[in-house]
Amino acid sequence: MGETMISQVSIFVDNRPGSLWEVTQILGEEGINIRAVAAYDTPEFGILRMVVDQVASAKDVLTRRGFVVRITEVVGAELVDEKGSLGRMLEALAKGGVNVNYIYSFVIRGGKAPVMVFHTDDNEKACAILGEAKIRVVEAGEL
Repeated sequence: MGETMISQVSIFVDNRPGSLWEVTQILGEEGINIRAVAAYDTPEFGILRMVVDQVASAKDVLTRRGFVVRITEVVGAELVDEKGSLGRMLEALAKGGVNVNYIYSFVIRGGKAPVMVFHTDDNEKACAILGEAKIRVVEAGEL
């Protein structure tokens, strides 16, 4: 089995018009493709969480441009596109005692099944629970 954890790029941005666009422009200029994205805000700043195709390059270019960037390991679970599949995944994690800190979905999958990206306090345990529940964990190399 390949690498099951997915590297996520978290970028801290000012909470102002154009800040998210600036990040996407920089990544686009470098030829870095955004596969999944979520933004969370506070009154002063936002956290832009992304799964990209070139993690190290994204961190390097954004850091050089003055952004604070962190790399975090997350899990990607492939869901069947049917009513209740997200609930079944969350139920398996809850019953297994795993807390989901945040969750978002992939932007582009090219006709493949939807993937939910999430972070927990114990990603390895989450992967084991999902396997037992017959929910496929997406490997990093598939992205």
